[in-house]
Amino acid sequence: MNQELPSNREGRERASSLDPRERPLVLVVDDDPDVRTSIEELMLSVGIDAVGFASTRDLLGADFPARPGCLVLDVRMPGASGLDLQQHLAAAGNAKPIVFLTGHGDIPMSVQAMKAGAVDFLTKPVRDQSLLDAVTTGIERDVSQRVDAQRAQEQAERYATLTMRERQVLERVARGRLNKQIAYELGISEVTVKLHRSSVMRKMEAGTVGELIRAWDLLPADLRQEQT
Repeated sequence: MNQELPSNREGRERASSLDPRERPLVLVVDDDPDVRTSIEELMLSVGIDAVGFASTRDLLGADFPARPGCLVLDVRMPGASGLDLQQHLAAAGNAKPIVFLTGHGDIPMSVQAMKAGAVDFLTKPVRDQSLLDAVTTGIERDVSQRVDAQRAQEQAERYATLTMRERQVLERVARGRLNKQIAYELGISEVTVKLHRSSVMRKMEAGTVGELIRAWDLLPADLRQEQT
């Protein structure tokens, strides 16, 4: 950090007013303790909780709550690097947004990080506002991803209540098939298609065909592929 930190009082007051489960949490991984402390204090000054780790191993071995937030990672550290951690999390299906910090950054590293989904790639010393802007973007992205994941889970639970025939009808409705086309493809009557379609809309809690299609689009890809 290269400018004086603002008072922590207002940030602490904002943080204390939020539900602890929804208060943003930033995970900082940097082998320099001064950098970790500086970032933690900066986050707290704007009402964001932060926890520091000296290495990627320490982070992976920690048990922390599933709260909205992002990671702030140093690129070069003893042991696994920040880029290594990014790849590990992606392989594990953890899409937590990442802001990279480095004192040794170069174009190939930044391109690799950004292509892999990083929020930003900042060079030390970084301006406080630049880091706060990147972290804010990361938190907003995580909140959006969490909302999408929750919706997908809700739709998956509803989808699980459908019969196999109802799933077949849903998939064809989502592809824009007419009732008579669905009836022909499945070898059933149009009346039967209408009955299945009505049942699907009720179980999926969709009031219109448009809502039903959006519900289908929200389903995890593996469930949609079952019917293709």
